[in-house]
Amino acid sequence: MRLAGISALALLAGLYLPPWEAWAGPFPAHMLRHMGLVAGVAPLMMLAWPGLARRFAVPVMLAAVVEFAIVWAWHLPQLHGFAQLSLGGRVLEQLAFLAAGLAVWSGALHARQPLVGAGGLFLTSMHMTLLGALLVLAPGDLYAEICGRAPDLSGQQLGGILMLAIGTPVYLVGALVLAARVIREETA
Repeated sequence: MRLAGISALALLAGLYLPPWEAWAGPFPAHMLRHMGLVAGVAPLMMLAWPGLARRFAVPVMLAAVVEFAIVWAWHLPQLHGFAQLSLGGRVLEQLAFLAAGLAVWSGALHARQPLVGAGGLFLTSMHMTLLGALLVLAPGDLYAEICGRAPDLSGQQLGGILMLAIGTPVYLVGALVLAARVIREETA
């Protein structure tokens, strides 16, 4: 548990201290932080502090639906532009992502029925996959105009690939671990 807490804090520092925008561009930096929060920091925090996880736990399917709404809303051009162009918007966006991630992971890890927890993580994996694929396959930069910058389709595609490469497998592996736990308990 201590290692998970140290890892969560180290990951937070790694997400916000380096100048990711300068290295990767604005959209890949946004996506790296987004996925780092929901698929890295949130589950590590829930594993490190299980008491907090139990207190924070909400029904996992409710958490998954709320997380879906938060993630998709912040990827609409207007809200994404608000977050990119204002410090207050960026902080609000990042806090919303972290809260959503904490809700999903605490709900999944403390679900009365572990298969329901697995289902919530699997549902989240599916919508992360869909959003990542839409970002990769979009015919143009969805955010350049509203953010007042030059179009950067390759940056958007890299951001979508990061979503696919981080979010999809982390949530899927979490779902499979919970499902395997049920199978082990039933065969024991």
